Amino acid sequence: MREPIILDTDPGIDDAVAIAAALFAPQCDLRLITTVAGNVSLEKTTRNALQLLNFWSADIPLAQGAATPLLRPLHNAADVHGESGMEGYDFIEHARQPLAKPAFQAIRDTLLASSEPMTLVTIGPLTNVALLLSHYPECLFNIRRLVMMGGSAGRGNVTPNAEFNIAVDPEAAARVFNSGLEIVMCGLDVTNKATLTAEFLATLPGLNRTGAMLHALFSHYRSGSMTTWLRMHDLCAIAWLARPDLFTLKPCFVAVETQGQYTSGTTVVDIDGKLRQPPNAQVALEIDVEGFRHWAAEVLALAP
Repeated sequence: MREPIILDTDPGIDDAVAIAAALFAPQCDLRLITTVAGNVSLEKTTRNALQLLNFWSADIPLAQGAATPLLRPLHNAADVHGESGMEGYDFIEHARQPLAKPAFQAIRDTLLASSEPMTLVTIGPLTNVALLLSHYPECLFNIRRLVMMGGSAGRGNVTPNAEFNIAVDPEAAARVFNSGLEIVMCGLDVTNKATLTAEFLATLPGLNRTGAMLHALFSHYRSGSMTTWLRMHDLCAIAWLARPDLFTLKPCFVAVETQGQYTSGTTVVDIDGKLRQPPNAQVALEIDVEGFRHWAAEVLALAP
């Protein structure tokens, strides 16, 4: 049974791999892509997502989302993904356009059109989901669960404690964690371990068109090295959907710090129950790295 999903993304080089997996993993039925400002500006994330859909001739609607976080200015990750967000590959010109409605509206319409609850998969800041819940709180009942790449139970990657996707829009993340949604959180505890080896990366140009394109992008990706390994943060969210057996999850109460001078954007993950709050998320704490690599290779081989 294929799981109907909506993918919210901010491409981003590792987002490109996650979009490929969402399109070609047999367990996923991708119904809508929405874009958000994060790794680079909204204009660039939307352009990048449309280029990828055109590359794969994928007939998936795309809606453009929030250009800024709810309450604060955007801080991007162009230092990791390059100025365009997807440096290294020359995509061909196309005439694709986003839908003529904002992402939160498109998500609502897609949820209501589905005959069953759908899974939201977020691999960028949570701004669009927070807007959806604010404008259409009744949509909560049409969402089966939210599977997210974001957060950390330990150290951060933009501050000592904060992970990028949460740190970009902590207020949105706090709203989502307080919403009552069933949440699966794939944070840095697993995504820092979810690497592809140099040996595998070297095989990509000969794999297929997708492999050659990703290899070109990876040459400009700064989360690791082509000569050692690259971290596939966003791919973990799709991996959990397709192969949940690869992950060890623990139910935890998760709070998002929005005020701290040094801790804003931190996900406070109460692994030991010290705060005596009921769990509001299933938090991924371990991953079968070899199993993840094997699965990633299988999925990319299914792409054209």
